[in-house]
Amino acid sequence: ELLTINRVAATMGVKAPISIRVNPDVDPRTHAYISTGLKKNKFGIAIERALIEYRAARDLENIEVLGVDCHIGSQITELEPFGDAMERLKALILTLRGEGMDIKYLDIGGGLGIPYSDETPPAPDEYARAVLKVVGDLGCTLVLEPGRAIAGNAGILVGKVLYTKEGEAKRFLISDAAMNDLVRPSLYGSYHAILPVRQGVAIARADLVGPICESGDFLAKDRDLPAMEAGDLFAAMSAGAYGFSMSSNYNSRPRVAEVMVSGDKYQVIRQRESYEDLVKGESVPVF
Repeated sequence: ELLTINRVAATMGVKAPISIRVNPDVDPRTHAYISTGLKKNKFGIAIERALIEYRAARDLENIEVLGVDCHIGSQITELEPFGDAMERLKALILTLRGEGMDIKYLDIGGGLGIPYSDETPPAPDEYARAVLKVVGDLGCTLVLEPGRAIAGNAGILVGKVLYTKEGEAKRFLISDAAMNDLVRPSLYGSYHAILPVRQGVAIARADLVGPICESGDFLAKDRDLPAMEAGDLFAAMSAGAYGFSMSSNYNSRPRVAEVMVSGDKYQVIRQRESYEDLVKGESVPVF
């Protein structure tokens, strides 16, 4: 990638400003699928090798080395992994500066978690203090990417119970919302609180499932849920991050509408998809 950037920059007659993503080998203590800062993960350059790569970048004619990047994972609920990563990045930056590289930017990625259930992640100001305690004296412009912490608890998925089913072993609430709308429970085993729109509903053990043709299609499994009936609306909470962005048309299901709400005002900001939307890019072959 570095050689490609250098070649393209040369054809444009410019120097390309770059940072390199460094893997500090820090365990973020999160779900394995969203851990990105360990040696065994596919992301970044191992911190032990980073100096070699930075020297190579410095020697390329059309590259200007300006920063260091890192992202150790997502939904992190402790400060210690962030602190460990910052210590290692700080040492690297001081070494790079000692070799004449003017490191101006430090991108520490995202990862700050949110409460889905009983998690107690650090507040943003606690996170900021922990970061600044380590790297605040470097004089770098800090770049942060706290997407989940901003959007996660700002969004919900609203669904409707279509049917109830008393199975041999458990009760099922079958909804119009499915794993294609919110895949996190199926993909990660993630917890999303389920709240009824109709107040005063009793609680009963059940699975909340969608109509997709596989057993992995669920929003809540073996949970004490509102004892809803057909026609009842519910909200799957904390769906603002990795909700619609990970949704799909699996099982030929159009994706849902997105509605922005502010106080007593609301506006549809993305139209509900139609069957025509599903097939508009397709064509029938002539052979």
